[in-house]
Amino acid sequence: MLRLDHLAVTAERLEDGVAAVEAALGVTLSGGGQHPHMATHNRLLGLGDIYLEVIATDPAAEAPAWPRWFDMDRFLGPPRLTNWIVASDDIAADLALAPPGTGTPVALSRGDYRWQMAVPEDGRLPFDNAHPALIQWLGTLHPARALPDMGVRMTRLEVAHPDAAGLNRALARFSDPRVVIVPGAEKALRATFITPHGIRRL
Repeated sequence: MLRLDHLAVTAERLEDGVAAVEAALGVTLSGGGQHPHMATHNRLLGLGDIYLEVIATDPAAEAPAWPRWFDMDRFLGPPRLTNWIVASDDIAADLALAPPGTGTPVALSRGDYRWQMAVPEDGRLPFDNAHPALIQWLGTLHPARALPDMGVRMTRLEVAHPDAAGLNRALARFSDPRVVIVPGAEKALRATFITPHGIRRL
């Protein structure tokens, strides 16, 4: 079973990404930490059953000898919503049915959290990085349950891609009424949120 797990906003500098998301949604991010294997760090926002992370290259960490996740090594420009992540109960089985290039499971940790993440060989997910990354949490801990409730919920994630039909076929085993795949001239992610300040978008 695949289910929506979290969204990723990528930034060149973590502080810039945090500032952009806090300004857009009108709430404060919290939590997060370092990912030594990928030399990245993040801050988080709980969204009820899912969460949002702002992620950036960690300047204090030594660059890895392998590509970072989410195609971060080639990221340039202002902070923006770049990726979505779905949770799997059996990542090996789900990867066997996923499009080529979805990745190979990598064992990772941050603090008390343990998980496996499918990371593509070149860091770039299928469908121009529009296909979701796959994650399998190990144990019972999950960031969404540990984050403070800031009253923000995502109501819609729109994933645009020139081959929307192909992406929909690749995601035939995933269903969440909040996620909509639409045709677009290029890959783009747009999310809508209900916040204490009204409807906001990223």
